[in-house]
Amino acid sequence: MASMTRRLGGIDAGGTTFKCGIGDASGNLLERHRVAVTSPEETLTACTEFFRVATGGRGIDSLGIASFGPLEVDPASPDYGTILQTPKQGWTGTSLTAFFGHALGVHPVVDTDVNGALLAEMTKGAARGARSAAYITIGTGIGAGIHVNGGFAGQPVHPEFGHIPLRRHPDDQAFAGICPFHGDCLEGLASVTAMRARWGEPKDLPADHAGWAIIADYLAQACQVLTLTLRLEKIILGGGLMLAPRLLGRVRRTFDTQMAGYLGTHGQPGEALIDTPGLGDDAGLIGALLLAGKPAGRVPGP
Repeated sequence: MASMTRRLGGIDAGGTTFKCGIGDASGNLLERHRVAVTSPEETLTACTEFFRVATGGRGIDSLGIASFGPLEVDPASPDYGTILQTPKQGWTGTSLTAFFGHALGVHPVVDTDVNGALLAEMTKGAARGARSAAYITIGTGIGAGIHVNGGFAGQPVHPEFGHIPLRRHPDDQAFAGICPFHGDCLEGLASVTAMRARWGEPKDLPADHAGWAIIADYLAQACQVLTLTLRLEKIILGGGLMLAPRLLGRVRRTFDTQMAGYLGTHGQPGEALIDTPGLGDDAGLIGALLLAGKPAGRVPGP
Protein backbone atom coordinates (compact mmCIF):
# COMPACT_ATOMS: atom_id res chain seq x y z
CA MET A 1 0.00 0.00 0.00
CA ALA A 2 1.26 3.47 -0.82
CA SER A 3 2.68 5.37 2.14
CA MET A 4 0.61 8.11 3.75
CA THR A 5 0.94 10.35 6.78
CA ARG A 6 -1.65 8.44 8.81
CA ARG A 7 -2.96 4.93 8.26
CA LEU A 8 -6.60 4.95 9.33
CA GLY A 9 -8.60 1.78 9.78
CA GLY A 10 -12.35 1.41 9.66
CA ILE A 11 -14.77 -1.41 10.44
CA ASP A 12 -18.43 -1.46 9.47
CA ALA A 13 -19.49 -4.14 11.95
CA GLY A 14 -22.75 -5.57 10.67
CA GLY A 15 -24.75 -8.53 11.88
CA THR A 16 -23.61 -10.87 9.10
CA THR A 17 -20.46 -9.22 7.71
CA PHE A 18 -17.68 -7.02 9.08
CA LYS A 19 -16.38 -4.73 6.33
CA CYS A 20 -12.81 -3.63 7.02
CA GLY A 21 -10.99 -0.85 5.23
CA ILE A 22 -7.92 1.35 5.23
CA GLY A 23 -8.08 4.92 4.08
CA ASP A 24 -7.62 8.55 4.97
CA ALA A 25 -9.39 11.07 7.18
CA SER A 26 -11.50 12.24 4.23
CA GLY A 27 -13.12 8.82 4.03
CA ASN A 28 -11.30 7.76 0.87
CA LEU A 29 -11.04 3.97 0.79
CA LEU A 30 -7.67 2.57 -0.29
CA GLU A 31 -8.11 -1.09 0.60
CA ARG A 32 -11.04 -3.16 1.83
CA HIS A 33 -11.92 -6.65 2.96
CA ARG A 34 -15.04 -8.52 4.12
CA VAL A 35 -15.12 -10.89 7.08
CA ALA A 36 -18.07 -13.24 7.61
CA VAL A 37 -19.42 -13.01 11.15
CA THR A 38 -18.97 -16.16 13.22
CA SER A 39 -17.82 -16.12 16.85
CA PRO A 40 -16.42 -12.87 18.30
CA GLU A 41 -12.90 -14.30 18.66
CA GLU A 42 -12.77 -15.64 15.11
CA THR A 43 -14.36 -12.58 13.53
CA LEU A 44 -12.28 -9.96 15.33
CA THR A 45 -9.06 -11.93 14.82
CA ALA A 46 -9.73 -12.05 11.07
CA CYS A 47 -10.20 -8.27 11.04
CA THR A 48 -6.94 -7.80 12.93
CA GLU A 49 -5.09 -9.99 10.44
CA PHE A 50 -6.39 -7.90 7.53
CA PHE A 51 -4.99 -4.69 9.04
CA ARG A 52 -1.64 -6.33 9.74
CA VAL A 53 -1.26 -7.78 6.24
CA ALA A 54 -2.60 -4.71 4.42
CA THR A 55 -0.16 -2.40 6.17
CA GLY A 56 2.83 -4.72 5.77
CA GLY A 57 3.00 -5.20 9.51
CA ARG A 58 3.24 -1.48 10.26
CA GLY A 59 -0.25 -1.35 11.73
CA ILE A 60 -2.76 1.48 11.73
CA ASP A 61 -2.63 4.80 13.56
CA SER A 62 -6.30 4.92 14.52
CA LEU A 63 -9.44 2.85 14.16
CA GLY A 64 -13.08 3.79 13.77
CA ILE A 65 -15.83 1.22 14.30
CA ALA A 66 -19.46 1.65 13.24
CA SER A 67 -21.14 -1.33 14.89
CA PHE A 68 -24.46 -3.09 15.25
CA GLY A 69 -26.02 -2.67 18.66
CA PRO A 70 -27.22 -2.22 21.23
CA LEU A 71 -23.87 -0.69 22.02
CA GLU A 72 -22.26 1.32 24.81
CA VAL A 73 -21.20 4.55 23.10
CA ASP A 74 -20.52 6.74 26.13
CA PRO A 75 -16.74 7.43 26.13
CA ALA A 76 -16.89 8.05 29.88
CA SER A 77 -18.16 4.53 30.54
CA PRO A 78 -15.71 1.75 31.43
CA ASP A 79 -17.72 -0.39 29.00
CA TYR A 80 -17.29 2.01 26.06
CA GLY A 81 -17.34 0.05 22.82
CA THR A 82 -19.00 -3.01 24.35
CA ILE A 83 -21.91 -4.78 22.66
CA LEU A 84 -24.80 -4.95 25.11
CA GLN A 85 -27.63 -7.47 25.40
CA THR A 86 -28.13 -8.77 21.87
CA PRO A 87 -29.94 -11.76 20.39
CA LYS A 88 -26.79 -12.43 18.33
CA GLN A 89 -25.49 -15.58 19.99
CA GLY A 90 -22.18 -15.19 21.81
CA TRP A 91 -21.76 -11.47 21.19
CA THR A 92 -23.29 -9.99 24.35
CA GLY A 93 -20.52 -8.38 26.40
CA THR A 94 -17.98 -8.36 23.56
CA SER A 95 -15.69 -5.35 24.02
CA LEU A 96 -14.55 -4.06 20.65
CA THR A 97 -12.33 -1.46 22.29
CA ALA A 98 -10.58 -3.98 24.54
CA PHE A 99 -9.97 -6.49 21.76
CA PHE A 100 -8.65 -4.09 19.14
CA GLY A 101 -6.85 -1.98 21.72
CA HIS A 102 -4.83 -5.05 22.70
CA ALA A 103 -4.48 -6.52 19.21
CA LEU A 104 -3.65 -3.34 17.28
CA GLY A 105 -2.40 -0.96 19.95
CA VAL A 106 -5.01 1.70 19.19
CA HIS A 107 -7.95 3.16 21.10
CA PRO A 108 -10.91 2.80 18.73
CA VAL A 109 -13.55 5.47 18.25
CA VAL A 110 -16.84 3.56 18.36
CA ASP A 111 -20.35 4.54 17.37
CA THR A 112 -23.44 2.83 16.02
CA ASP A 113 -23.55 1.56 12.45
CA VAL A 114 -26.32 4.01 11.59
CA ASN A 115 -24.45 6.99 13.03
CA GLY A 116 -21.41 5.99 11.00
CA ALA A 117 -23.46 5.71 7.82
CA LEU A 118 -25.17 9.02 8.53
CA LEU A 119 -21.82 10.74 9.12
CA ALA A 120 -20.66 9.47 5.72
CA GLU A 121 -23.84 10.49 3.92
CA MET A 122 -23.75 13.97 5.43
CA THR A 123 -20.08 14.37 4.55
CA LYS A 124 -20.03 13.07 0.99
CA GLY A 125 -23.32 11.33 0.20
CA ALA A 126 -27.03 11.95 -0.33
CA ALA A 127 -27.36 14.22 2.74
CA ARG A 128 -24.33 16.37 1.94
CA GLY A 129 -25.06 20.00 2.83
CA ALA A 130 -27.99 19.14 5.11
CA ARG A 131 -27.90 20.60 8.61
CA SER A 132 -30.18 17.90 9.98
CA ALA A 133 -30.72 14.37 8.73
CA ALA A 134 -31.47 10.78 9.68
CA TYR A 135 -30.28 7.44 8.38
CA ILE A 136 -32.66 4.52 8.87
CA THR A 137 -31.37 1.06 8.09
CA ILE A 138 -33.93 -1.61 7.25
CA GLY A 139 -32.47 -5.09 7.57
CA THR A 140 -32.92 -7.99 9.97
CA GLY A 141 -33.64 -5.22 12.46
CA ILE A 142 -34.26 -1.49 12.15
CA GLY A 143 -32.20 1.32 13.61
CA ALA A 144 -31.71 5.02 13.01
CA GLY A 145 -29.00 7.59 13.42
CA ILE A 146 -30.26 11.16 13.80
CA HIS A 147 -28.23 14.36 13.45
CA VAL A 148 -29.71 17.60 14.84
CA ASN A 149 -28.34 20.78 16.41
CA GLY A 150 -24.75 20.03 15.49
CA GLY A 151 -24.46 16.47 16.79
CA PHE A 152 -25.92 12.99 16.95
CA ALA A 153 -29.15 12.67 18.90
CA GLY A 154 -29.10 10.74 22.14
CA GLN A 155 -25.43 11.07 23.02
CA PRO A 156 -23.93 9.71 25.21
CA VAL A 157 -26.36 6.88 24.41
CA HIS A 158 -28.17 6.27 21.13
CA PRO A 159 -31.79 6.25 19.92
CA GLU A 160 -33.76 3.02 19.64
CA PHE A 161 -35.91 4.32 16.82
CA GLY A 162 -36.67 0.82 15.56
CA HIS A 163 -38.98 0.34 18.52
CA ILE A 164 -41.37 3.25 18.03
CA PRO A 165 -45.06 2.20 17.91
CA LEU A 166 -46.95 2.39 14.62
CA ARG A 167 -50.53 2.66 13.42
CA ARG A 168 -51.52 -0.70 11.94
CA HIS A 169 -52.11 -0.97 8.22
CA PRO A 170 -55.73 -2.12 7.68
CA ASP A 171 -54.55 -5.20 5.74
CA ASP A 172 -52.04 -6.21 8.43
CA GLN A 173 -54.19 -6.70 11.48
CA ALA A 174 -53.55 -10.40 12.10
CA PHE A 175 -49.73 -10.35 12.24
CA ALA A 176 -48.48 -10.12 15.84
CA GLY A 177 -45.05 -8.71 14.96
CA ILE A 178 -41.65 -10.27 15.60
CA CYS A 179 -40.24 -7.96 18.29
CA PRO A 180 -40.00 -9.96 21.55
CA PHE A 181 -40.47 -6.77 23.57
CA HIS A 182 -43.11 -4.75 21.74
CA GLY A 183 -44.56 -6.98 19.05
CA ASP A 184 -45.82 -4.44 16.55
CA CYS A 185 -43.19 -1.71 16.74
CA LEU A 186 -41.41 -0.48 13.58
CA GLU A 187 -38.86 -3.30 13.72
CA GLY A 188 -41.52 -5.83 14.64
CA LEU A 189 -43.59 -4.98 11.57
CA ALA A 190 -41.31 -3.60 8.86
CA SER A 191 -37.93 -5.32 9.21
CA VAL A 192 -36.75 -7.97 6.76
CA THR A 193 -37.27 -10.50 9.57
CA ALA A 194 -40.90 -9.41 9.89
CA MET A 195 -41.39 -9.66 6.14
CA ARG A 196 -39.99 -13.20 6.08
CA ALA A 197 -42.31 -14.23 8.92
CA ARG A 198 -45.36 -13.17 6.87
CA TRP A 199 -44.49 -13.66 3.22
CA GLY A 200 -41.10 -15.36 2.84
CA GLU A 201 -37.95 -13.86 1.33
CA PRO A 202 -38.53 -10.27 0.15
CA LYS A 203 -36.46 -10.89 -3.00
CA ASP A 204 -38.98 -13.54 -4.04
CA LEU A 205 -42.04 -11.29 -3.75
CA PRO A 206 -43.48 -10.00 -7.04
CA ALA A 207 -43.65 -6.24 -7.51
CA ASP A 208 -47.45 -6.27 -7.13
CA HIS A 209 -47.46 -8.23 -3.86
CA ALA A 210 -49.66 -6.59 -1.23
CA GLY A 211 -46.81 -6.71 1.28
CA TRP A 212 -44.93 -3.90 -0.44
CA ALA A 213 -47.77 -1.43 0.17
CA ILE A 214 -47.87 -2.45 3.83
CA ILE A 215 -44.11 -2.01 4.31
CA ALA A 216 -44.17 1.32 2.45
CA ASP A 217 -46.92 2.49 4.80
CA TYR A 218 -44.85 1.66 7.89
CA LEU A 219 -41.65 3.23 6.56
CA ALA A 220 -43.58 6.34 5.56
CA GLN A 221 -44.98 6.54 9.09
CA ALA A 222 -41.41 6.43 10.44
CA CYS A 223 -40.45 9.29 8.12
CA GLN A 224 -43.55 11.20 9.20
CA VAL A 225 -42.58 10.86 12.88
CA LEU A 226 -39.08 12.21 12.17
CA THR A 227 -40.47 15.06 10.08
CA LEU A 228 -43.08 16.20 12.57
CA THR A 229 -40.82 15.95 15.63
CA LEU A 230 -37.45 17.12 14.31
CA ARG A 231 -38.20 18.83 10.96
CA LEU A 232 -35.22 17.14 9.31
CA GLU A 233 -33.86 18.27 5.96
CA LYS A 234 -33.05 14.75 4.74
CA ILE A 235 -34.04 11.18 5.58
CA ILE A 236 -31.92 8.37 4.14
CA LEU A 237 -33.41 4.87 3.95
CA GLY A 238 -30.64 2.28 3.79
CA GLY A 239 -30.24 -1.47 4.14
CA GLY A 240 -30.69 -4.27 1.66
CA LEU A 241 -34.47 -4.00 1.55
CA MET A 242 -34.26 -0.59 -0.13
CA LEU A 243 -32.73 -2.24 -3.19
CA ALA A 244 -36.22 -3.55 -3.99
CA PRO A 245 -37.47 -1.92 -7.20
CA ARG A 246 -40.00 0.86 -6.71
CA LEU A 247 -40.00 0.67 -2.89
CA LEU A 248 -38.48 4.15 -2.52
CA GLY A 249 -41.17 5.61 -4.76
CA ARG A 250 -43.90 3.86 -2.81
CA VAL A 251 -42.57 5.25 0.48
CA ARG A 252 -42.34 8.78 -0.92
CA ARG A 253 -45.90 8.73 -2.30
CA THR A 254 -47.31 7.18 0.87
CA PHE A 255 -45.52 9.80 2.98
CA ASP A 256 -47.12 12.58 0.94
CA THR A 257 -50.55 10.98 1.39
CA GLN A 258 -50.05 10.64 5.14
CA MET A 259 -48.83 14.22 5.55
CA ALA A 260 -51.83 15.48 3.56
CA GLY A 261 -50.14 18.82 2.93
CA TYR A 262 -50.08 19.58 6.66
CA LEU A 263 -46.87 21.65 6.69
CA GLY A 264 -47.83 23.59 3.58
CA THR A 265 -44.95 25.53 2.05
CA HIS A 266 -42.79 24.79 5.10
CA GLY A 267 -42.73 21.07 4.38
CA GLN A 268 -40.85 19.04 1.81
CA PRO A 269 -42.50 16.49 -0.49
CA GLY A 270 -41.33 12.91 -0.13
CA GLU A 271 -39.32 13.08 -3.34
CA ALA A 272 -37.11 15.86 -1.94
CA LEU A 273 -36.94 14.64 1.66
CA ILE A 274 -36.56 10.85 1.42
CA ASP A 275 -33.71 9.17 -0.42
CA THR A 276 -31.49 6.09 -0.50
CA PRO A 277 -27.74 6.23 0.31
CA GLY A 278 -25.59 8.12 -2.14
CA LEU A 279 -22.63 6.00 -1.06
CA GLY A 280 -24.48 2.73 -1.40
CA ASP A 281 -23.01 -0.23 0.45
CA ASP A 282 -19.90 1.76 1.39
CA ALA A 283 -21.67 4.27 3.65
CA GLY A 284 -20.95 2.41 6.90
CA LEU A 285 -17.30 1.73 6.08
CA ILE A 286 -16.64 5.29 4.94
CA GLY A 287 -18.33 6.47 8.13
CA ALA A 288 -16.03 4.24 10.18
CA LEU A 289 -13.00 5.83 8.50
CA LEU A 290 -14.38 9.27 9.26
CA LEU A 291 -14.79 8.22 12.90
CA ALA A 292 -11.15 7.10 12.92
CA GLY A 293 -10.13 10.62 11.99
CA LYS A 294 -11.89 12.10 15.02
CA PRO A 295 -10.73 12.14 18.64
CA ALA A 296 -12.34 9.71 21.06
CA GLY A 297 -15.27 11.28 22.83
CA ARG A 298 -18.62 12.60 21.72
CA VAL A 299 -18.48 12.55 17.96
CA PRO A 300 -19.82 15.73 16.34
CA GLY A 301 -21.34 15.77 12.91
CA PRO A 302 -19.66 16.71 9.64
